Amino acid sequence: MLLIFPGVNILMLMVFNSILASHFGKIDRASQALAIFLPFVAFPMWGKSDIKYYGPLDRSKHPKSWLAEWGDAIVFAVVAASIIRTYFLEAFTIPTSSMEKTLLIGDYLFVSKMAYGPKVPQTPLSFPFAHHSLPGTVTPSYLDWMSLPYYRLPGFGDVERNDIVVFNYPEGDTVLIQYQSERSYNQVVRDEMYRLKQNDIMRGEQLKNDVYYNKLSRKLIKKNMDYTVRPVDKREHYIKRCVAVPGDEIFVEHAKLHINGETAYIPSEFQYRYQIETTSFLNKKILKEKLNVNYQDIRTSQSENGYSYFLPLTLHAAKQMESFDAVKSVTLDASPRGASPIFHIFPNSPQYDWSEDYWGPLTVPAKGTSVELNLKNLPFYERIIHVYENHDLQVKGEEIYIDGIIATNYTFQLNYYFMMGDNRHNSADSRFWGFVPEDHVVGKAAFIWLSIDPELSFSEGKIRFSRMFSIPE
Repeated sequence: MLLIFPGVNILMLMVFNSILASHFGKIDRASQALAIFLPFVAFPMWGKSDIKYYGPLDRSKHPKSWLAEWGDAIVFAVVAASIIRTYFLEAFTIPTSSMEKTLLIGDYLFVSKMAYGPKVPQTPLSFPFAHHSLPGTVTPSYLDWMSLPYYRLPGFGDVERNDIVVFNYPEGDTVLIQYQSERSYNQVVRDEMYRLKQNDIMRGEQLKNDVYYNKLSRKLIKKNMDYTVRPVDKREHYIKRCVAVPGDEIFVEHAKLHINGETAYIPSEFQYRYQIETTSFLNKKILKEKLNVNYQDIRTSQSENGYSYFLPLTLHAAKQMESFDAVKSVTLDASPRGASPIFHIFPNSPQYDWSEDYWGPLTVPAKGTSVELNLKNLPFYERIIHVYENHDLQVKGEEIYIDGIIATNYTFQLNYYFMMGDNRHNSADSRFWGFVPEDHVVGKAAFIWLSIDPELSFSEGKIRFSRMFSIPE
């Protein structure tokens, strides 16, 4: 039965090989080690010798040592925990404030793999309970000798609009070791392209096309930085809210999200960043106590007329802030079109002047639907075609080639989703790196089992008891 679970079946095969060897009298440590780790060497070698079948060991004559008993218990625990972690529930920690106040830094939650159906591990040869690296190192925790195609077992349903979803970071395929998850490889490439262009402008040289700068940037980065390439299931985990499902049209105007022409759902603990003008200094402790503002999120500056604060606030907290005696104004801090560096905002093309607060409109790709392809809209879909759906994509002059054939349209092979953080101005999400393919979806946030405030001591209320065993919505 356990052999049907990819990943777990490898460990069980090692157990079976050990038992099989013992049936033939191979119970010494050297023989057991050979059977477990080199069965393709041990069994053919023993088969050519004069070997005798003894059957199952008589445990009354060969009692297990305390070490063997502990070993069996550990193997059972690892197998059971691996099955639960891979196919049912997995524990995650919230490390950043991108989902505040829905999810807080220090929240420990379980994520349901059954909500959308568990993915069969694509790299089953991996160290138990480690994600992409061995604990405390940058050494990969997996071997890429075996790679399985994407397959999702049946679950309770599909990803729905407004679900809180854990997924593998789409731009996490190539990772620069020195940055890890702080900056994606593609973002570093775009930054390097911008630097190379600016150097050519300063030297008075004629600018080349983006293809030239892109190739040169990748060559320089890979020459000067250590990097690794990760399979889909070993990419960094992100957690965001799915704001749009396949076929939905997205439009953001003055930071307000619209889906299919209607104002999108606003969670109760949703946050924007506001600019607060005051006549006097606001005490950080009071902001923490009254408005639940984290210390590290407070930015302030002083002028002749008072103080300026930039704070993430819920809609309710923003209303409360207006009632403070020292507060002169509370203004939504929205970035106008063109304010954000073009190469930081998806589709990362100078053809579009979108910002994080003025974005779209754009339709989320759905499996089986087709889109017309041209040089203007190609930036939206080139990563889908080339990286997520594994086609050879080339642009020659004014023509687009897919797998060596001129293409004027493209039919999507996967469903895609659009993810955004509830802390809207402090979230690296789909506005910056694009769509999330269905094969990157891991599971749905089920419930918070522990919550610890990193800014407080135990006497001040470090453990947030009110959040324990709550369901994020």
